[in-house]
Amino acid sequence: MNPEIVLGIESSCDDTSAAVIRDGYLLSNVIASQQVHKDYGGVVPELASRAHEKNIVPVVSQAISKAGLTVSDIDAVAFTRGPGLLGSLLVGTSFAKALGIALDKPIIMVNHLQGHILANFIKQEGKENRHPAFPYLCLLVSGGNSQIVRVDSPLQFEILGQTIDDAVGEAFDKCSKMMGLGYPGGPVIDRLAAAGNPERFTFAKPHVPGLDYSFSGVKTSLLYFVRDELKKDPDFMEKNKEDICASFQKVLIDILLDKLVKASRQTGIKEITIGGGVSANSGLRARIQSEGQRRGWNTYLPEFKFTTDNAAMIAIAGYFHLLAGEQTPLDVAPVSRMADF
Repeated sequence: MNPEIVLGIESSCDDTSAAVIRDGYLLSNVIASQQVHKDYGGVVPELASRAHEKNIVPVVSQAISKAGLTVSDIDAVAFTRGPGLLGSLLVGTSFAKALGIALDKPIIMVNHLQGHILANFIKQEGKENRHPAFPYLCLLVSGGNSQIVRVDSPLQFEILGQTIDDAVGEAFDKCSKMMGLGYPGGPVIDRLAAAGNPERFTFAKPHVPGLDYSFSGVKTSLLYFVRDELKKDPDFMEKNKEDICASFQKVLIDILLDKLVKASRQTGIKEITIGGGVSANSGLRARIQSEGQRRGWNTYLPEFKFTTDNAAMIAIAGYFHLLAGEQTPLDVAPVSRMADF
């Protein structure tokens, strides 16, 4: 049987990425990031889509070249259909369609979140390439999503719990901006938290039934706390930012892990993974590993380069769809929201 070579294209937000996978092994993964959004404290959709238009041809060309292939070697083109910014998604979707027509090869739409969940299956030459056994639980955490997902096969997913308001990544970003620490907030808070005392300050924890999450109350708790302390001492934030970040990060991780532990108990599943941008957080990664040792979990953490938006995860998801004989009609349209996997 000839090897299956999949080109993945990711353009859901502000990173233009292309990757090539051959029979599950990563040959290349190229990412062009956009720095302009830092000046605005968040991603500006119109600027993002324009940058994708500029970046997508050189990024795809570089990915194919780095893989040691030519464009005619590609067997299928996988692309992110959603969720994400509609203008950004439109660039990637349109390019994938055009390339599929030009090559007379199938195109395969991928749910961006499915890509994050399957990132642990990306294989690399010379690496151990551990991956979870089915079924497993994935804690999917990013700027737009906080979910616990049961995964029964590469194409079978069930959401067991999800946020009822804000995502945890959104809580990091908004609270970082509120404290004047910059954007994106997750890496800044993680860095400052490493030098702080996580037990110094206490913030409110929500009481949400079942396996669902809520993070809006934690944000409000931090907002009122900082506001009141600044009234007493205008330099309070600067004097205590490490301890504030450490305490704030700890409560977010506590909330995430409490529900993940509960989900593992209810399902009996001890194969545990994490995915999404927030899975790069050092505090979360350490807690997942320590809880895993305590509870007999088999834990799997994606490499840092596969935590943020990247085309390798889109390519591996597309590869599984291709193996299942699936392909996407050319009249498909990108969507900013997707109801399921």
